[in-house]
Amino acid sequence: MEFQDVFDRHAWEDFRAAVHGKKAADVEAALHRDGQRDLNDFCALVSPAAGPYLEEMAWLSRRITRRRFGNTIQLYIPIYLSNLCQNHCIYCGFNAGNELDRVVLSEEEILAEIEVVKSYGFDHVLLVTGEHHRRAGYDYLRRALEMVRPHFSHISLEVQPLAEQEYAELSALGLNTIYIYQETYNRERYGVYHPRGRKSDFAYRLQTADRLGRAGIHKIGLGCLLGLEDWRVDACFLALHLQYLDRLYWRTKYSISFPRLRPAAGGFQPAHPVSDRELVQLICAYRLLDENVELSLSTRESAAFRDGALKVGITQLSAGSRTEPGGYVAHGEALEQFAVHDFRNPAEVAAVIRAQGYEPVWKDWDHNLGVG
Repeated sequence: MEFQDVFDRHAWEDFRAAVHGKKAADVEAALHRDGQRDLNDFCALVSPAAGPYLEEMAWLSRRITRRRFGNTIQLYIPIYLSNLCQNHCIYCGFNAGNELDRVVLSEEEILAEIEVVKSYGFDHVLLVTGEHHRRAGYDYLRRALEMVRPHFSHISLEVQPLAEQEYAELSALGLNTIYIYQETYNRERYGVYHPRGRKSDFAYRLQTADRLGRAGIHKIGLGCLLGLEDWRVDACFLALHLQYLDRLYWRTKYSISFPRLRPAAGGFQPAHPVSDRELVQLICAYRLLDENVELSLSTRESAAFRDGALKVGITQLSAGSRTEPGGYVAHGEALEQFAVHDFRNPAEVAAVIRAQGYEPVWKDWDHNLGVG
């Protein structure tokens, strides 16, 4: 069985009716649950009825997070290797239809980016590309991983879906984590946002996490692009996906990211914007559902929001991010994926983390030892 089989048994409109039909009593039952909360509880916690309970949710989320993760916040930084893309995702700056400069970093350029990033103190790096199977596909990624491996103890990828065997080979070379976002679980609307390119194949993308689990990837990162569709319904499908994966691939760790749509080339405007208050509710709901899942927040969010989110369940932050290839060496010369919102440098972010009573963690994994 794969998640596709589970997914096919759940209709978007059924989850929508369930979420929007929750009452205050359902929220209170979920909050006061003695033991593991289930998917029905999660639906209540992301429902409109949970809005008045946000303070209690935040308090519980903070308590659970500190008990499980202590006072630590993991820090990472993305290195964008390429903005070349064959897809036509209407919300993304890398959209193949955007007639702007495209870049695929050479080996020398990758090494130059590494030098700058290492000077900031990072030991956890996220390698990102657009989806281009010829010029930034498996062979390119394999070589990039071999180059990066000597410099970082924790390497993550956010790239196009790959085959199971390719994931296994990259894992053997030192890859730790793969982030793969479905963007939206609304199958009927998915094609509106992904009209052309390999990413238009909803089922293949949905099956990616199963390939990762079978390949033995250490950690899988999930997420939905907030603003495309009803965030409450997408969140329920993602929670369903998380619980399925955790049961089947129980040796694997999981994280959830909260990418909220930001301005990008093409001028896409979200039809379902998510407010700050709603995003806090979503973060807390995932923590109350699963005390072990890592919750990550990128520089898409403002400095003020990210500082506040430290207190309600976030365990991982990016810092000092540039979202264009070569961005750390040659600022602003290439097409960026989206506009960042937190412009502080890594040292400034780390200082704020310490000021709030947390410890910024630059390294929590050593591949040579094989343990975190």
